[in-house]
Amino acid sequence: MTVERIVFIAAGSFILLSLAMNHFHSPYWLFVTAFVGLNLFQSGFTNFCPLAVILKKAGVPTETQKTGASCQANS
Repeated sequence: MTVERIVFIAAGSFILLSLAMNHFHSPYWLFVTAFVGLNLFQSGFTNFCPLAVILKKAGVPTETQKTGASCQANS
């Protein structure tokens, strides 16, 4: 598992869980859905995701580390 996949899985899980809690418990759970959506929106522009930072510090590899890809230009 890579950081990117875990972030997508966590975001999707939080959204589905909060929607279920909205249906069965309280409409205030939609604030969690909105928070996750706003965080995904801002991370698309800023490339900053708090969960990704935590996972990287925990030693989870990124997609580029796992595949051994490099961003260096060929000379």
